Amino acid sequence: MDEHGGLLRRHGLRVTRQRERILSAVSALGHATAEEVSAGVAGDGGSPLPPSTIYRALEAMEKAGALRHTHLDHRSPSYQLADHDAHIHLVCTGCGSVAEVPATIADGLVAQIREQRGFEAAFTHMAVQGRCAKCQR
Repeated sequence: MDEHGGLLRRHGLRVTRQRERILSAVSALGHATAEEVSAGVAGDGGSPLPPSTIYRALEAMEKAGALRHTHLDHRSPSYQLADHDAHIHLVCTGCGSVAEVPATIADGLVAQIREQRGFEAAFTHMAVQGRCAKCQR
């Protein structure tokens, strides 16, 4: 758990056992909704945490910069550690699988937007909906 305590400290947050457990669940899951984090925490052998505690902790950790979220679909946001490489999520509307590609794949589009609109786009917080190769068959 020390790595999670260090992450909290680096982002100016007080280290609590609950926050460490929540960070551990997010880290283990890779991408996780608050409900998935709650299930992860429930299965870690510790005492149960109320959903309100989990939601407040996720919000505080995101605000401090330790976590970030992405909306993979129209449901709850999916949280991940902020130091996870910048990437774009590819969400299959057929089977629901989620894949990642480096955010740099959108560099050409970023350049076109900058050229045409003078807008500096950041493709680090997004999901692209489509169909995976398996579902296209």
